[in-house]
Amino acid sequence: MKKVLLLGDSIRMGYDEYVKDMLKGKCEVYYDDADNGRFAAYTLWQANQLFRKHGKFDVVHWNNGYWDMNIEAPMTEAIHPIDEYVHFLKRIIAEIRRNGADIIFATTTPVLTSGSSMDNTGTGVNIKYNNDWVIQYNDAAKRVAAEEKITINDLYTLMLQDKNCYKCEDRLHLTEEGYRLCAEQAVRLILEKL
Repeated sequence: MKKVLLLGDSIRMGYDEYVKDMLKGKCEVYYDDADNGRFAAYTLWQANQLFRKHGKFDVVHWNNGYWDMNIEAPMTEAIHPIDEYVHFLKRIIAEIRRNGADIIFATTTPVLTSGSSMDNTGTGVNIKYNNDWVIQYNDAAKRVAAEEKITINDLYTLMLQDKNCYKCEDRLHLTEEGYRLCAEQAVRLILEKL
């Protein structure tokens, strides 16, 4: 049976079970259900662990962004300024290709206002967000994807269908409806690759 790996942050963790359920019987879906992929350098490490544990995949669907653009006090700049973000995206792409998988990169979802919220996966990190940052990081990721001929799953545009961008009370993470829509779009793109 074909194998799919889901990588990424807490947004991925919100839709991964939906994706697994929707693809049941069509392929095996893997993800780290206990650990958030956080920022791109961490996702690079996490991908390596999952490749070592589970071997070759047919498709890897992945996202990074919110953690990379986060300015976590007492730091005064993003964990990964855009040039570093791009560097690590390219490293992840190289490792996925070395694994032999096709790649789908999911854009970061929009935020309505600037603010901050605690990560909802138990890391204890306060994530600052600003939609101008989201746009800048998404633009950088889309440029890399175009150069590398990688499929984009445009979750940013998908979430704009709702006036509140399917945001839950913390204004960073999504409602269950939002996560389900993300899963449906991810599944459509995954099935196209398979």
